[in-house]
Amino acid sequence: MKEVFQKSVLIIILAIGFCLSATAQNFTVQAPARVYKGEKFAVTYRLSNAQGGEPRVAQINGCKLLFGPSVTTRQSYQVTNNHSSSSFATDYTYFYRADNIGEFTIPSASIQAGGKTLKTQARKIVIVDSPGNTGRDDQSATSSNRPVTIDDIETQSADRSVSKNDVFVRIILSKPTAYEQEAIECTIKLYTKFGISQFFPTKQPSFDGFLIEEVNFQSSLNQVEVYNGQRYLVALLKKCIIFPQKSGRLTINSGNYDINVVQYTNTNLGFLNLSTPKERKIQVTSNTASIDIKPLPTPQPEGFSGAVGQFDISSRLVGNNFRTNDPATLIYTITGTGNIKYVKEPQIDFPSEFELYSPKSSYDTKVVGSNVTGKMAVEYTFVPQTVGKFTIGSDKFVYFNPATGKYVTLETPAYPITVNQGVASVEKKDVTIKNKDILHIVTGDKNLKLIHTPLIEKWWYWAIYVLLIAGLLAAIKIYGRKVALAADIRGMKLAKANKIAKKRLKLAEEFMIAKKSDRFHEEVLKAVWGYLSDKLGIPVSQLSRENISSELTAYGADEELSNRIIKVLDDCEMARYAPAASQEQLETIYEEASASINSLEAIKKGKNGKKNPLQ
Repeated sequence: MKEVFQKSVLIIILAIGFCLSATAQNFTVQAPARVYKGEKFAVTYRLSNAQGGEPRVAQINGCKLLFGPSVTTRQSYQVTNNHSSSSFATDYTYFYRADNIGEFTIPSASIQAGGKTLKTQARKIVIVDSPGNTGRDDQSATSSNRPVTIDDIETQSADRSVSKNDVFVRIILSKPTAYEQEAIECTIKLYTKFGISQFFPTKQPSFDGFLIEEVNFQSSLNQVEVYNGQRYLVALLKKCIIFPQKSGRLTINSGNYDINVVQYTNTNLGFLNLSTPKERKIQVTSNTASIDIKPLPTPQPEGFSGAVGQFDISSRLVGNNFRTNDPATLIYTITGTGNIKYVKEPQIDFPSEFELYSPKSSYDTKVVGSNVTGKMAVEYTFVPQTVGKFTIGSDKFVYFNPATGKYVTLETPAYPITVNQGVASVEKKDVTIKNKDILHIVTGDKNLKLIHTPLIEKWWYWAIYVLLIAGLLAAIKIYGRKVALAADIRGMKLAKANKIAKKRLKLAEEFMIAKKSDRFHEEVLKAVWGYLSDKLGIPVSQLSRENISSELTAYGADEELSNRIIKVLDDCEMARYAPAASQEQLETIYEEASASINSLEAIKKGKNGKKNPLQ
C-alpha cells in the first residue's frame, strides 16, 4: 500500500513539473566572485517558472568562452500545511577560462519567455594571479580534494560521495528551554551544497506532547546561509509554532527524506573539460531536537485556566435598555500574544433570573515572529425573565507571563442593569363575547343538602401517597447514581466517548461531502484520538502509535481491530502531507473509522478484563 502511494505521488510530481507554475517568473545569474588566472569557471543563467529559448549572452572581457550553453532542468514539489506547490527551473551554463588579471563585468543577459523579455543583473568578477603561478591543470588534478562549494561545479563531480556535511536537514528550535504552554518557534531547513532536482519526505518529524500552529510560506532553494563556517543553499521545509502540553524533556523525533542531488561528470576533450549533470538519489535523516519544559509555578492562583503569554481583556454590554423576554449580549474580548487559541471561555456570573444561551467564540490570530498574536471574542446571549435591578458579576482573568515568570490577574467590571416589563411572550387572542344580555337568576328546588365524605375514606387518597413515596425513592436512587457518575470521571468519559466520536465523525462527513480533504482528515484524527483517550483512560498527549496496540489488547481488542485503528491513523497522517485525496479514498477512511469505533464500542470489558460499569 505504501509503495503504491509513493508511486502515485511521484507521478503527480512529474506531471506538475511539466506544467507552467503560477509562481513568479525570473531570470538570474550565478557566477564566482573571484577566480585565479588560467582557471576554468562556470556562469549559470537560471530561468525560473517559465519556458524560453536560448539566452542572449555577451562576451566577458578578460575571459575566453570555452563551451556553452549546457542546459539542465529541475523541478521541486512541496506540501505545506496540507497545501501543495511546485516550481521548476532551466539552467544555461557557460564555461570560461580566466585569461587576464583584473576586475571585470559579467554583462546583463536576456531571454524571451512567456511573451516577455527577462534580464539578469550585471555581476562583478575579479581575476587574481594564481599562487606560485601554478597552472589550472595542477588545480584540476586536485579538484577532487577540495571541499564542495555551491558555486564551483568542478567540486561537485559525480565520482565523489555526498557526505553528511554536504546535504542535511536541521530541526531548529527558537529557545533551549520554556514553560508549559509557552510558544516555541520550530523550523525545519534543508542545507545543501549541491543542486536538488527532487525532494520527497518519507517520514515527517513527530511532535508528541505539543500542540502545533502551522505557518504558511512559499519554499524555494535560493537562499544562501553560512553554517559552521561553510556556505549552503537553504530551503525552508516547515515552520510552525508549538505549545508544550507537559513538563519535562520533550523530543521532536527525526524525519526521513529521499533527495535527488545533481552532480557533474567531467569529460576531458583536450582543449576543455565538459561537465555533464548527473542525478544521485540519497536518503537523509534529520536531527532530533529536545527542549526542557519547566512546569508552571505552584500554587496556581484561583481562576487560572492555562493561559500563557501576555494578554489584555475588555468587556462590553450591548445596549442600555433591557426588558423582559428581550435578548441582550455581553461581549468579552481577550487580546494579546501566546496560546490564545487554547484559552478557555470565561465563566461569567449571571443572575439566576436570566436565561442563558451557549456562548459563541471567534478567533482572529496570526503568527508574528516566533509567537501567535490576535484576539478571542466571546459573545454571551442572555434573556431577562424578571423585572427588577440586577448585577452581572465581574470576572477575573488570570494568565502566566513567561517573560517575568509570574501570574497576572486582570478583572472586568460588574454591570448593574435595570430590567423593565417587556412584551409578554404568550400569544394573546381576542375574547369573543357570546352573551351580551344579563342572564336571569336560575330558579328551582330550594331544598339544598350538604353531602360530604372525608378524603381519608377515598381510595385515590391513599394511592396518591403510594405514588409520592415511590417517586421519592426513585428520585433518591437517580440522584445517587448521578452523584456516583459525577465522582467517577473515568466512567463519565467512557459513557460519552462514543457520543463525542459520532459527533466529530458527523462533522468529518460534512467536510468529505464538501471535498475539504484537509479538514476531513483533521476531524477523523480528532475523533479517533479522542475516542481512544476516553476509552482507554489515557490523555491524548501520552498516546502514541507505539503504545496504542498494547493498550487496546489490554482493553480486550483483538489484533485485527488494533491494526485497523492504527491503519486509519496512519492513512490520515500520511494524507495531511500528500496531495488532495480522491472522494473514494475519503469515503474508505470514513467507513473504516466508523466501523473500528463501533467494533471497539461493542467490547464489553475494560482493562484487566473488568467489566465496564457504564456498559
